[in-house]
Amino acid sequence: MKPWRILHVDLLKPIPALALEKDKEGVYVYFWCQALLLGRKVFASSELPLSSPSLFDEAIRSVLPALTNYWGVNAESACVDFNLLSQLDRPLERLSERLAPDDASKSISVIICTRDRPAHLRECLRSLERLSDRPEEILVVDNASRTSETREVVRQFPPVRYVFEPRLGLDLARNTGVRHTSGKIIAFTDDDVVVHPDWIRRLRQGFAEPAVWAVTGPALPAALATEAQVAFETFWSFDRGYQPILFTPEFAQQTRSRGSPAWIIGAGANMALRRQAFLFDAFDERLDVGAAGCAGDSELWYNLLSRGKSCRYEPSAVVFHRHRSDWKSLERQIFHYMRGHVAALLIQFEKHRHWGNLRRLFISLPWSWARLLLSGCKRGFSLRHRFLRQELAGSLSGVWYYFLQPRPLSSAEMEKGVRRVPKLPELINYK
Repeated sequence: MKPWRILHVDLLKPIPALALEKDKEGVYVYFWCQALLLGRKVFASSELPLSSPSLFDEAIRSVLPALTNYWGVNAESACVDFNLLSQLDRPLERLSERLAPDDASKSISVIICTRDRPAHLRECLRSLERLSDRPEEILVVDNASRTSETREVVRQFPPVRYVFEPRLGLDLARNTGVRHTSGKIIAFTDDDVVVHPDWIRRLRQGFAEPAVWAVTGPALPAALATEAQVAFETFWSFDRGYQPILFTPEFAQQTRSRGSPAWIIGAGANMALRRQAFLFDAFDERLDVGAAGCAGDSELWYNLLSRGKSCRYEPSAVVFHRHRSDWKSLERQIFHYMRGHVAALLIQFEKHRHWGNLRRLFISLPWSWARLLLSGCKRGFSLRHRFLRQELAGSLSGVWYYFLQPRPLSSAEMEKGVRRVPKLPELINYK
């Protein structure tokens, strides 16, 4: 399979024509208004070449839902026409005026957890240097690296602080990072991520409403050079669209009977939380990389929704993620995705007694795999079917993993003040 080209187009600049590139499968085109992401369109090589006017027409159709949302135009999506915006004065140029103002009083700490990936970490830290709105502090948590290379990379960026966490586990490293920071908002990204220059500014914007306790944003692909990267972006993308989405406690209540899908809120590679969130919960250290495999982020969002808080997907807070480039790494990743997801379902049931989590585990997931297998038998097996074995094995491993973990605290232990995770007062005072 040939690689795909990724093209970013600013609609306030001349629109390019798309040439047919014989060494590419096609092109992913992302449409921006300066630093604001508005939409995406995928063109296969069979649809190319494409003239500049034709690409402009496609761009308008792609960005209209986001534009009408930002401008508050009351129109049915099926009947939206760019003429609805023609009466506005410079709708694209003045779009930023529609966004909520920054609140500089919200101090932000950025935490990057890493392990033995110094080259990736260096690129991530370089991107943080280019931020238009700098955070109050940046902390790298070195999670049990086997060499000193991570420490040496951090030394090349003097404002960045370094903490070594010898115990292996991403959620454990995240909790360590929280204890060593003091921002009112705590932002997390991964070492294999490059952040957009406006990332911090847009995260602040996402917390404009006091009810919002967590904000996520899209993690666009940094490259689609291999079939494995394309497969990940096709089936497990971190891109949730180009309009803000507010996930309220009502959303959790309405979906609870089938297992509230907190994982659709976003990705841990691009998230931020109010410090107050850690009054209730830290990241569950049984989850995510180094433990169950993943889902430490979505389990925390699930807890917030269950406690009456809201989460927001903010499409303007953009980062760029390096997807796994080879099949073996991707298959291993999908195995751990399902392992962590299943462990999180059981942990959520343990904490909240929401039976929808067990319904998803024992009914919804097996039924979805059965339908996938049946469709393959009827219509032929596709790329999507390649990962069925990893999903099944990961799910069984997740159940086994959960029941091997130490038992949760009893009510008597909790009444005595026994705790396995630190809460907010300790986090604030710890230096």
